[in-house]
Amino acid sequence: MDFNFKETFMNVSGTILSSLGLGLMLAAGLAADVKTDYDRGADFSRFRTYSWQKVRTADPLWNNRIISAVDSALAAKGWTRKEEGGDIAVVAIEMTRDQQTLNTFYNNYGGGWRWGGWGGGGFGTSTTNVETYKVGTLVVDLFDGKSKALVWRGSATDTISNKSDKNIKNLDNGVRKMFDHFPPNSKD
Repeated sequence: MDFNFKETFMNVSGTILSSLGLGLMLAAGLAADVKTDYDRGADFSRFRTYSWQKVRTADPLWNNRIISAVDSALAAKGWTRKEEGGDIAVVAIEMTRDQQTLNTFYNNYGGGWRWGGWGGGGFGTSTTNVETYKVGTLVVDLFDGKSKALVWRGSATDTISNKSDKNIKNLDNGVRKMFDHFPPNSKD
């Protein structure tokens, strides 16, 4: 039997790298929970320009990041930003909240059914920990510039990281997903 270490190493490395790449693509694609809704009676074909009305965030550093992400998404759809008087007025609000999850770990579990009968004893001991993490939600509302009626709403919710670069990437991905099927087709 002829064992070729280099060939085996390359095959294993390729498999690992392919799996990692697929995992990263899936993680990036599934990261944000994105929802959109719109006024079914609105004629989106008459909207081509937009103006920013308001951006509200807990951290002022995020104002320009949110504006940039939305500007990029709308520009990709052929829309043009105007300083004032756009067909659409854009309002973006960022909110954060603490979320908790319970993690329970069991000790001495296994070895058969243990309802105080066969196998003796109970389930053993368990430890429950409460884990708190921050969740951020960005809501982007588009209002008709003339009637002031809400015509479209998108939201993206994701866990907030301790790393600013990761949060910016999540913001960009969430906004991109939010506008993937924009403008909506009233025949959907």
